[in-house]
Amino acid sequence: MNCPKRNNVKLLAAVIGGSGVIAMGALSVAVIQEHAGEDSAAKSTTMTIGSTSTETTPPTVEATTMAAPALKGPAALPTEEQGPAAP
Repeated sequence: MNCPKRNNVKLLAAVIGGSGVIAMGALSVAVIQEHAGEDSAAKSTTMTIGSTSTETTPPTVEATTMAAPALKGPAALPTEEQGPAAP
């Protein structure tokens, strides 16, 4: 006995498998064409030789022998960290 439901499952599996093979083939063709395009773009028949130049800028700050702080003594706390005012 042939069951029509079983034939539909086989047909569906065949369609899914066939479309998978076609998709893999299209993907491999796209990858091969992409790599072929990179090779032709990188080739060059002429070579140019350029000179390397370096730019130097003079120092904008004087050299100091020893750093010294501008303010001396303990720093005041910010207002949000200070305690309540003394009476």
